[in-house]
Amino acid sequence: MDGDAHTPPRAAIDPSRECPDCHEPWLRPANLPGRYRCVYCLHRFELTSVCPNCGEHSTIVRMSSTAILKCNHCGESMLQPI
Repeated sequence: MDGDAHTPPRAAIDPSRECPDCHEPWLRPANLPGRYRCVYCLHRFELTSVCPNCGEHSTIVRMSSTAILKCNHCGESMLQPI
């Protein structure tokens, strides 16, 4: 038997889930809505509704797996360290 025949396909790395601290693509949702943890550097972040860069307010969908983590106005991260 060939060992590669039973290897599950690798999941694609989502570049939009880049850690704001270490910039590695290992940001994952935590067990609380709106919270994220980098599995590379282990820093924790919270999704905010006000951009820390430009102050633009944005409606956030905390329970969605497709949550937008960047500001629609300036493009900066909406994640704040906890």
